[in-house]
Amino acid sequence: MEFTKRLLEQFLALAEEKHFGRAAERLSMSQPPLSQAMQRLERGLGVTLLDRRPGGLRLTPAGAAFAVEARRLLDTQSAAVERVRRVAHGLEGDVRVGYVSILSHRHLPRLLRASAEELPGLRIHLHQDTTAALADMLRSGALDLAFIRDPSPVSDDLAVHDFAVERIVAALPHEHRLAGAEVIDLAELREDDFVLPSGTALPGLAHQARLACREAGFTPHPRVGVDDLTGLLGYVAAGLCVSLLPEDLRDFPIPGVAFVPLRGSSPHLRTTVAAVHRPDADAAVRRLLDLINGHARP
Repeated sequence: MEFTKRLLEQFLALAEEKHFGRAAERLSMSQPPLSQAMQRLERGLGVTLLDRRPGGLRLTPAGAAFAVEARRLLDTQSAAVERVRRVAHGLEGDVRVGYVSILSHRHLPRLLRASAEELPGLRIHLHQDTTAALADMLRSGALDLAFIRDPSPVSDDLAVHDFAVERIVAALPHEHRLAGAEVIDLAELREDDFVLPSGTALPGLAHQARLACREAGFTPHPRVGVDDLTGLLGYVAAGLCVSLLPEDLRDFPIPGVAFVPLRGSSPHLRTTVAAVHRPDADAAVRRLLDLINGHARP
């Protein structure tokens, strides 16, 4: 037997009013259809729920038990409807977010904190990978949203939203001759060995570093290439190389590494942070994008 929302509400009204007339008035219906509905309910269950007496109604033991279950079913139905609506409006559910490692220090914590405060019903699942791998996972549906630097290599089948621009600074070993300078020219590093991100792991930053050095009049001498931020900073902290990194890392003291601003207004000394997703992004992704834009720093 199907326990519709209306049928459950009718029974509970009777259970509470213990009178057909008052229950019918409360339900904005006439008494005969209410009585017929209760008879069908009892026949469907094969039990007597209502003890009908001249002075009114009384619940049988089976009726009292069914009243508890009817209330639970109604609450469950209401909760299910509300959750479906929240998911449809992007207020609840699971969102799979990818990111490149170099964004994990500043932008990712900011997003997670803002989401926890303003969209507590969303559960964000994180995956760190290269820009190319993240783009492929977006296309396949394995990810819903990804954060990358320099979106220029991303093809037109994905939507891109720039939300932050940062300066590039020099990352130097603490014992480097220029580590204590307030600002330097990039050309002053022409004789140094560089550690640069690989073209597969962080292609945007790797390409940008080479263009910036070329504009400064030299080609960087790469001592080594690395696949992630940890390895890159490790080489600098070891005193073996210098590098070029986004200025946001200056806010995170890293033993053995000094971040020094670079003089000049070259576009190659600026890096863009972007959110990437499929064009048919669902409501949860759109809410996260709004959140990102609201919390992005100039």
